[in-house]
Amino acid sequence: MFAIFESILPIFLLIVAGNLLRRAPIIDDTAWPGLEQICYWFLYPVLLFTTILNADFSDLQLDRMMAALIVAVALMGLGTIALWPFLKRGKLVSPREFSSIFQTSVRWNGFMALAVAEKLFAPEGMAVVALVMAVMIIPINIESVVVVTRFADSSAKWPRIARTIATNPLILATLAALVARFSLGSLYPPFNLALDLVGRAALGMGLLAIGAGLRPADMASARFAIWLPVLLKLGLFPMLLIALALLFGVQGDELLYLALCGAVPTAMNGYLLARQLGGDAELYAAVTTLQTAVSFLTIPAVLTAVGYITSG
Repeated sequence: MFAIFESILPIFLLIVAGNLLRRAPIIDDTAWPGLEQICYWFLYPVLLFTTILNADFSDLQLDRMMAALIVAVALMGLGTIALWPFLKRGKLVSPREFSSIFQTSVRWNGFMALAVAEKLFAPEGMAVVALVMAVMIIPINIESVVVVTRFADSSAKWPRIARTIATNPLILATLAALVARFSLGSLYPPFNLALDLVGRAALGMGLLAIGAGLRPADMASARFAIWLPVLLKLGLFPMLLIALALLFGVQGDELLYLALCGAVPTAMNGYLLARQLGGDAELYAAVTTLQTAVSFLTIPAVLTAVGYITSG
């Protein structure tokens, strides 16, 4: 477990550095929203595009892995939605708060998973993360847009929802990568190298941006709306995904790769979606802060537990 902890430590050091830089007087506060926008509209989409386009899926058991993943994500989304009537009846959360509870329960930080996989696993590990991104980013973003729009603004019309989905940069990047992969196979090498350089910058800059958006003071809050998605995302979802993967016959390193995808905290880009669509962006930032801090312990714990399972 200590080796896993050490491998993940650089990722969290960059996140802490981002938070410290945000608080330091050396960088103007107005620079950080710009970095968020660059990550959301350019760096993340380029990294996503190049990762999906260049990943080697040839040695992976795609059918079993994807079956487990799709079922787990679907059950998680439906289960979270099913909680709303009970949360509403008990007056535990408002509709705007629930929109962020949903997002932080179903979204996953694929870019953090890529960074961890790069440190811990062979190229196949990064390929699995890329595959999960290719399969799940589109449906997760679509359902997030629908839920946030409907709960944050009950008067929102479907044309607005459709327009938001159609302009989501992560959805567009995923579609572009899939089209390029099946039609072109590969890009002109200098062009691919240029995109690869942008993708390398995305991991470091993205982790700094995640850290800058975190709010450590909120970690002391005992609010139900903050802790519920932490339990759902870091507790329930990894167990659900691992159990389904075992049920579908996923074994060995591939089970570890899936476990990593299930164990990472929620994605920070949902904060921008919440802010753009009128959701509870402050709650989203607070939950992301707590999930990121807790995952520093839960990711090694999940991977160590799955390591024992895979070793027999």
